[in-house]
Amino acid sequence: MGNKYSENITVKYSESDRNKALKPFALLNYLQDIADKNAEDLGFGVSYLSKKNYAWFLIKYRMEFSDYPIDAHELTLTTEPRGYRKIFSYRDFKFENNGENIGRVRSEWAIIDLNKHSMVNIGSALEDNPCMPPYTAREDDLTFDKIPHMQEVEKEEDFIVRYNDLDKNGHANNGNYIVWAFEPLDIDFKTSHKIKTLDIIFKKEAKYKERIISQVSFTDENTTLHRITNADNEDICLLKCEWDKI
Repeated sequence: MGNKYSENITVKYSESDRNKALKPFALLNYLQDIADKNAEDLGFGVSYLSKKNYAWFLIKYRMEFSDYPIDAHELTLTTEPRGYRKIFSYRDFKFENNGENIGRVRSEWAIIDLNKHSMVNIGSALEDNPCMPPYTAREDDLTFDKIPHMQEVEKEEDFIVRYNDLDKNGHANNGNYIVWAFEPLDIDFKTSHKIKTLDIIFKKEAKYKERIISQVSFTDENTTLHRITNADNEDICLLKCEWDKI
């Protein structure tokens, strides 16, 4: 297995929606939790970085599902750190249901110096930890898709960052972003569709009591663009989702 780590996950009642589909919020939390566990085991997790006043910052996700989890009771999630290029590192994930591969995820991360509010060189920050080697590409690597500029806002909703939304760093947990992004979609659309591919770019942290504006637009009947901003119209998160009908 090398640096890979796998975990069997029991999907809880509270983590499924009215279609018995896995809630996207729960999906992002699974990814975050298993990445944190693997990083801790390999010596570059929160406990290591916090001594230097550093923190991991998630930048991008690319997700592809051949069969998004619906009425799934047990999932196996595997993660693997793929190495780094200067200030960016990469991590892959794989979802299995009853031994069948149903989804893959690619992610990009940076390490932030919390004193200077700037990115640092990954190799230097991790003191050349052999479990995070220089990145080597593979033929089957997922490719981050570009998220086009939203030409027209079709719907939007406002939110306030609550205390319950915050993580250990005092910013909104990244799982909240997908909740805010999908909320403006009509309930009829959400109950008749499931995620096929999803690209997310995290641009800026959301802070306690900050006003959040979530905007959505359709590029075609099965593809949505999402833009999350703060009250100053600064981009906080951008998403592009391709949907399959249930």
